[in-house]
Amino acid sequence: MMPSIAPDPTPSHYIEQFGLDPSICFLNHGSFGATPRAVLATQQGLRDRMERQPIEFMLRTLPERLDEARRVVAQFVGSSPENLAFVPNTTTAVNGVLRSLELSSGDEVIITSHSYGACVNAAKFVCERAGATLRTARLPFGFQTEDDLVKPILELVTSQTRFALIDHITSPTGIVMPIARIVRELRALGVETMVDGAHAPGMIPLELDTLGAYAYAGNAHKWICSPKGSAILHVPEEFQSRVRATVIGHGPSMLSTGRSLFHLEHDWTGTDDPTAWLCIPEALRVMATFDERGWPGVMQRNRCLALQGRALICDILGELPPCPDTFVGSLATVPLRGLSAYQPVPNQPDPVATALWERYRIEVPILRFPTPDTAWVRISAQVYNQLPQYAWLAHGLQEIIDG
Repeated sequence: MMPSIAPDPTPSHYIEQFGLDPSICFLNHGSFGATPRAVLATQQGLRDRMERQPIEFMLRTLPERLDEARRVVAQFVGSSPENLAFVPNTTTAVNGVLRSLELSSGDEVIITSHSYGACVNAAKFVCERAGATLRTARLPFGFQTEDDLVKPILELVTSQTRFALIDHITSPTGIVMPIARIVRELRALGVETMVDGAHAPGMIPLELDTLGAYAYAGNAHKWICSPKGSAILHVPEEFQSRVRATVIGHGPSMLSTGRSLFHLEHDWTGTDDPTAWLCIPEALRVMATFDERGWPGVMQRNRCLALQGRALICDILGELPPCPDTFVGSLATVPLRGLSAYQPVPNQPDPVATALWERYRIEVPILRFPTPDTAWVRISAQVYNQLPQYAWLAHGLQEIIDG
């Protein structure tokens, strides 16, 4: 039993550093992130400079600005700058890599039952176009060991399997997958892996150059808290010639500049606002100030808070955690068996999430996984959250269950 925690929707004092409405109990950082005011101010300064002299900013100084930002971000994620490109979001990166695959009829691609829906759609499109087969590894939830996650993936591999798309941290369930082992064991079977790491940068330490993945994509707007529209794509040099940008622009015509096609294609896909990319180093700097230990402290604090929040909700609702603590980062999911009677209507807001919002001003996702009659609540933990907020959530859920 956890000690009694008085329910309180009040965020921590760090909420003042963000643009979030402090009257909302915001437990859904995982969906779109939130950006500190200082970072948004930096972005506005860059936008003002871009508007003051667009030609100077976009044509003369942008390549060097991107390279400098790339160097900072590369160090944070354990990559050489040459292997890193900026993209608007992970979904764009996944589309680019999958659409670059040369698949044939009869080939197979593996995803999992916990994969992110948008990326599943991209994989379906690529396989249908090529006449390839998309196979889904059914992962359990709950589970107890790494083998419970790895075995269903490896069992799907056949002589026709060419590629796998595996989440590093699953969106619907918040599982931190044993991705290094999965990548290594799939490669030993002749299968390359793209990692959907949408949630990983800023949540857990990364060493992308040593991971061994064919490609890795991760958002900066989530746990790094950079502005929306900032993400990274990591591709080792040996695979870069096979990976083309989702949008082909002027890149192939600019090889005489001496820059790699990988960078040329991804850095400029057409006129857009590059300031979100340029703000990632500032987001890294600002977020590190929220704990005296810097980024290691921020990551550890958020993970501990997610685990405490999960334990508190489970204790109040009488539920069991679906997986051991070792598989949890800054996202955690709790089963809601008492809410099975509240059935969602397709393409409509979930009735439980709506009730939490309207009655308690709680912003949190209620997930129906793997079927509509199974409900889960997914909590996020960021520096502006504190433990009594999760007690407030449990209080609201209990009242809804009691009906």
